[in-house]
Amino acid sequence: MAEGLFSANRRIVAGMLVNLFSSICIVFINKWIYVRYGFPNMTLTLVHFVVTWLGLYICQRMDIFAPKSLPIRKIVWLALSFCGFVAFTNLSLQNNSIGTYQLAKAMTTPVIILIQTTYYKKTFSTKIKLTLVPITLGVILNSYYDVRFNVLGTVFATLGVLVTSLYQVWVGAKQHELQVNSMQLLYYQAPLSSAFLLCIIPLFEPLTGDGGIFGPWSLPALVTVLFSGVVAFLVNLSIYFIIGNTSAVTYNMFGHFKFCITLTGGYLLFHDPLSLNQALGILCTLAGILSYTHFKLVEQEEGKSRLAQRP
Repeated sequence: MAEGLFSANRRIVAGMLVNLFSSICIVFINKWIYVRYGFPNMTLTLVHFVVTWLGLYICQRMDIFAPKSLPIRKIVWLALSFCGFVAFTNLSLQNNSIGTYQLAKAMTTPVIILIQTTYYKKTFSTKIKLTLVPITLGVILNSYYDVRFNVLGTVFATLGVLVTSLYQVWVGAKQHELQVNSMQLLYYQAPLSSAFLLCIIPLFEPLTGDGGIFGPWSLPALVTVLFSGVVAFLVNLSIYFIIGNTSAVTYNMFGHFKFCITLTGGYLLFHDPLSLNQALGILCTLAGILSYTHFKLVEQEEGKSRLAQRP
């Protein structure tokens, strides 16, 4: 039993490491694609979905997992939220500095806790709830003093947080409801999300000419976009794996450990400006994140101790 637990924990750690490196990598690659090539956002999202499905198809053909037949109506809302999650976070990245984009994502944890408390009747301790205050305050401070602050970027960041929170809660719920693993669920959801996007892309993005889907893109641009799709496949797969084996809140708090690395990279690679007040906002959010992590670990240890003491 102990050996099985060790093996399970080892898989979770491996999944978290894959998510850590791929999530940091995808932010910088996507920002580079927007800044250097001006590639259309929704089309890039569609590339991510298609490459994700192809990656899963290859995994299935290699017998890494066995597909399970799922009723489409059961995953329609999950597929739609997946479209919104990727599209709005990419639009937030495109219209904000990396610092504001990254801090806005930190608001996902408070929103997830609000959703789980309101609709799933899940309870959280007062200590956990209080850690959300510095997280929220830090995000507000950074956004207010960001010299690149703009209304459009704020709208996309807000929509991104709301849809991402719903998506992450639903991923965990659907895996348990349908009794499927991360690959089985994503295998059906990725092509459905691609179909939804394919229908709406012509309404928002040009098909031909400069900046169009079938525009005169250079070979380096196409290679970078394809590489971005491969990294996105690793991100999507690891998100499903971590949430399915832990929880949406745990995934988010782990995600905040990527916070400082991504911010530092943004300032070094893209020369994003950083004021003293923004730095205070970042430190405030980081203090809330670390406090949350500490209290959550303490509660988990106390829960294990109570279970061990039961006759």
